Amino acid sequence: MTVMLTCCPVLLPQHSTSQLETPVIAEEMDFNTWGHTANGTGVEEFDLLGFPGVWNSQVSLVVVFALMYSLTVLSNTCILALRWMNSNLRTPMYFFLCNLSFLEIWYTTGVVPKAIGVMLGTSQNIAFSVCILQSFFLLSLGSTECFLLSVMAYDCYLAICYPLRCSSLMNSVLSARLVLSSWLGGFLAILLLAFLTSRMMFCEPDAISHFRCDIDSCLALSCSDTWPVELMTFLVSIIVVASCVVTLVDYVYITSSMLRIQSAHGQKKDFFIYSACLGVVTIWYDSPMFLYVKPSAENPLDLNKFVITFHTVVTPLLNPFIYTLRNKEVRQALGWAFQKK
Repeated sequence: MTVMLTCCPVLLPQHSTSQLETPVIAEEMDFNTWGHTANGTGVEEFDLLGFPGVWNSQVSLVVVFALMYSLTVLSNTCILALRWMNSNLRTPMYFFLCNLSFLEIWYTTGVVPKAIGVMLGTSQNIAFSVCILQSFFLLSLGSTECFLLSVMAYDCYLAICYPLRCSSLMNSVLSARLVLSSWLGGFLAILLLAFLTSRMMFCEPDAISHFRCDIDSCLALSCSDTWPVELMTFLVSIIVVASCVVTLVDYVYITSSMLRIQSAHGQKKDFFIYSACLGVVTIWYDSPMFLYVKPSAENPLDLNKFVITFHTVVTPLLNPFIYTLRNKEVRQALGWAFQKK
């Protein structure tokens, strides 16, 4: 008896094929999502809107920005040149002042040329990577200036409270170390903040109501969780407050020391140094304390725009005039330079 065996096809359930394909599709989707998240954002560039207004007002702002930028670069470059040409200015005080002038040139250069292009309508787009780089560059220079002002306040404290020992206490080696620490500390303090900002997700619209990139603008455009950036910005602001406290303590000691000076000539000489340093410190710290002690996505951007304009355009111009116009040694060096020509 022969048994005939027929091969019947085995019918698989209809959902088994889809179950086999689903993990592959899900894996591809997860990979694409991871790739999108790894880039930190799907936005390739932002549109900078600048200042609202008609064309005539934009041209007027361009003229003001260009004039103040030219004066800022010229005045700070003059301070650098005077110290290089005059041996009497090669002291720690003027070494700190030259670093401050060098910083101010780059700080205003990182803002004003781009702002002029935005207001003229010739350069309103900014790439995402350039936006993050601009924010990192400006915040790092701002932090560095906070540290430099603390160092200059300490030098002013030594010059007034310990005039006979100042040259030995603040020598060239210590001053170089303090300046190097200020530059390294300023850039390292902002490094993690810039990294966290670059990992944020941004959605449409991609327009920034400003003439530069800053933290508040990024927070306003972000469609991801912003608390890591806000927390890190607050921690950075603590560093700013700490440097401000150190500076304030120095000036408290300076004030008490000046009140004990008996000589009217000594009081006048110390008052010139004291008033110049205190004026620069007051102008500089007001804006960062307002902007970055409590940043959030709900901060009024129009008010921030006004404060940042003053901080990045006006302040770098005021510093060299405050330090030099009331400084006899700088005026003498400037007169000697013109007579030499």
